[in-house]
Amino acid sequence: MRILITGASGLLGLNTALESANQHTVFGQVNRNAIQTEAFTVLNANLVEPGAVDRILDRTQPDWVIHCAALASLEACENDPELAWELNTTLPRNLAEQCRNGGARLLHVSTDAVFDGQIGGYSEVDQPNPQGTYAQTKYQAELVVAEVNPDAIIVRVNLFGWSLYGKRSLAEFFFNNLSSGKQVMGFTDILFCPLLVNDIAHIFIEMLESGLSGLYHVLSSDSMSKYEFGLAIARRFGFNEALIEPRSVLDANLKAVRSPNLTLKIDKLFHDLGELPPNISTGIDRFYKLYQQGYPQMLLGLIDS
Repeated sequence: MRILITGASGLLGLNTALESANQHTVFGQVNRNAIQTEAFTVLNANLVEPGAVDRILDRTQPDWVIHCAALASLEACENDPELAWELNTTLPRNLAEQCRNGGARLLHVSTDAVFDGQIGGYSEVDQPNPQGTYAQTKYQAELVVAEVNPDAIIVRVNLFGWSLYGKRSLAEFFFNNLSSGKQVMGFTDILFCPLLVNDIAHIFIEMLESGLSGLYHVLSSDSMSKYEFGLAIARRFGFNEALIEPRSVLDANLKAVRSPNLTLKIDKLFHDLGELPPNISTGIDRFYKLYQQGYPQMLLGLIDS
C-alpha cells in the first residue's frame, strides 16, 4: 500500500513511518524538523497553508493516510489556543474531507485525554468531558472527522518511545534525568495506559488491513501511575529508584489541567483484531532492547543538519 503519514518527524509519526516502511511505500510529511532517510520518502509541507493538503494528496496518491500531526504539548495549547484549534481540529477536518473525496482510507489519531479522568475504566461509548485546550481541540476533531468521513478510523492513544531528539516521551524524560543522576517527580495520582509507539504502529497497520472503521482505544492492556512507570524504567535500566520522588501532580504548578484516571478499556480492539496489545512491562522491555540496539542514535542520525 501507499501510505501518507503526517507529522513524520514526531514521536508517533516517525516511528510509524519507520515500522511501516518495511512492507509498504511510505511518504512522511514533515514541517519544522527536517529529516533524511532512505526508509521512506520525506515531504516538507505546512499542511495548514491553503491548498497544502490537496497538493500532498495529489502528489502521493495514498491508499491510506495516518494523521499523526498535531500540537501535542498541553502547555503549548494553553499558551496558543488559536494555533491549537487550527492544527488539532481544522486540519483534521480538511484532511478527512479530502480523503473521503479522493478515496484514501484515513486513520486519525486522538488522545485518551478527552476524558476528565474522574472515574476511569472508560469505553468508546462513554461520554468524553475534555479538560483544557488540548483535550477540547482533539475531541472536536473526533466529532468532525466522524461527521465528514464516517469510514475513517479514529484512535485514542497514550504512548511512549524513542523520539528524534530524545525529549518527547515520558519514558525519555525519566531516562534522561535518571541516567544523569538527577532527581525528578513521579506523579502518584495520575493513572494511564501507555503503549510503546512501535507497537502502536503495527496495530495501526493491522486496523487498516482489517478494514476497520469508527472509534477505538489503542492503549496498553494494563495501567499504572506515572510514578510507578518511572520506577519501572529505573529498574529496567538499572538506575537509582530513589531519584524519583513520589508527588502529587498538584505540586508541579502546571498550567494545563491533567486528568487523574485515564484508564481506558480496549475490549473493542481486542474483539475486532483478536489479540491484546502488549502490557506496559513488555513495552518497557522492548524500549530497553531498542536502546541496546542503538535505536535512539539511529533516530538522531536522521536529523538533516
